[in-house]
Amino acid sequence: MGILTHIVKDVSVVRIVVAPDSFKGSLSAVAVAKAMERGILAVWPAAVVKKVPIADGGEGTVEALVLATGGTVIPQNITGPLGEPAKSYWGLLGDGETAVIEMAAASGLTMVPKERRDPRVTTTYGTGELVKAALDRGIRKLIIGIGGSATNDGGMGLARALGARFLDGDGKELAEGGAALAGLASIDLTGLDPRLAETQIMVACDVDNPLCGPRGASAVYGPQKGATPEIIAELDAALANYAAVAKAATGKDVAACAGAGAAGGLGVGLMFFTAAELRPGVEIVLEATGFAALVKDATLVITGEGNTDFQTAHGKAPVGVAKVAKQFGVPTVCLSGGLGKGSNDVLAQGIDGLMSIVPGPLTLEECMGSAAELIEAAAARLCRLVKVGTAIEFF
Repeated sequence: MGILTHIVKDVSVVRIVVAPDSFKGSLSAVAVAKAMERGILAVWPAAVVKKVPIADGGEGTVEALVLATGGTVIPQNITGPLGEPAKSYWGLLGDGETAVIEMAAASGLTMVPKERRDPRVTTTYGTGELVKAALDRGIRKLIIGIGGSATNDGGMGLARALGARFLDGDGKELAEGGAALAGLASIDLTGLDPRLAETQIMVACDVDNPLCGPRGASAVYGPQKGATPEIIAELDAALANYAAVAKAATGKDVAACAGAGAAGGLGVGLMFFTAAELRPGVEIVLEATGFAALVKDATLVITGEGNTDFQTAHGKAPVGVAKVAKQFGVPTVCLSGGLGKGSNDVLAQGIDGLMSIVPGPLTLEECMGSAAELIEAAAARLCRLVKVGTAIEFF
């Protein structure tokens, strides 16, 4: 079924679901959805617009799920990625039984100034403190989003915050950070929080990288965290040592599993030290928001993200949205801040059309500073094009 064919079926009532991810570094998913709605209503004032902000485990995951379920955001003081005190938060969903934790809000890249980014020393300890806070509140069902990390410590910091000890050959505690794992000789799990054994943990993960090697945490994601080629080699070797020691301590051989290398190895750390299940983050969010029920009677779905490229086709939020919409024959268009190499790959993954929000030559700074206005205008342009298309008779 083509996009125009679907819309022509009943143009008298236009029902549009807007389900964007955040435009990272610029607008939250909530703000993007509101901008899209303004553009739609400028063309179709009587349209019924449902806003469903989406996340895939990175920034905005707590906000999206709390908003969708009528939950609560709970502030929390934690240890930041550089070991300094920081303010963070976690979410209690509307069921009162499920916590959602966003590692980007505790151990995230945006929390570290560019000149201080060094994955050899950053830690996931603060993310572990958020897990502990939820456990202390009696929560035994956790959703942990692990996108947007500043770290490469294999989840050592998180496990340490929950009672594990990481020791060198002399029985001394390791320093924080990924580089220290090169000296890891043993892991003492006798003090690991016993409540973890009775806690269901779903990990929202949007990548399938193993822990080590050319597709591993250090090689693929290290550069954006400040790693040089020399540092990448150092960190990869340290994580390989960590994987061997952790396998001996836990009996789990999970370093090669898909997602083990997510968030600088936090994926593998959660698999080593908890009974966590790693799933595509967008699937978890769409289920929690009841997205299928919202989209089944829609005329059109509009999704979006800051940049659409070859990575989007591998489980990013827009493709996850489109796959659900396709179950009901609802067309999906993606509005993006930019269309990069391989962006057309998403057309084979359920997205029917792509549009950049940028109308002409602009600097990145100009685009980010005017993102709301650009998204609103692009949504209006899209709706006008669809409106023209529905007026054309096809023979």
